[in-house]
Amino acid sequence: MKLIEGEYVKKIFHHHLTPFLYTLLKLFIGFAPFVFLYYFLMPVVSSLVFFILVLILILLFLITLAYVSLIYWLDRLYVTNFRVIYVDYKYLTIKDEASAYLKDIEDILTHEHGFLSYFRFFDYGVVKMDTPSSYVTIIFEDAPNPEGIRQFIMEARKNVL
Repeated sequence: MKLIEGEYVKKIFHHHLTPFLYTLLKLFIGFAPFVFLYYFLMPVVSSLVFFILVLILILLFLITLAYVSLIYWLDRLYVTNFRVIYVDYKYLTIKDEASAYLKDIEDILTHEHGFLSYFRFFDYGVVKMDTPSSYVTIIFEDAPNPEGIRQFIMEARKNVL
């Protein structure tokens, strides 16, 4: 992400914590069958082989956990004094960047997840920003307090116009 001359970052938005916790739960559930498999292998193999197998499983789990965490937390929505920039990591080495000038943003739609969004722990959703040509559409999923982000961008937009 490169800033243009005279541009500065006003605020950075990260993903909400709750969807990340769901992802971690899925990761634990994904590794659970292997733990049970190791439990059944314990009487069959020697203690040294069992220890090595458990070490490999723990190492794979930690690597997967670190990778999922990095991908999730590297995604950011930057609001500058001129633009809105969304950095979305698909993989650790591949990222997509989308930016739209504040003056070009025509519509900001938000979607929150039902009744539970009244509670801060479940207050996350989607923020979608469209430009007049709809060539640039920024979709920020798992956004914390989507309505607050919309209001912040609209206020920053007023200062530009």
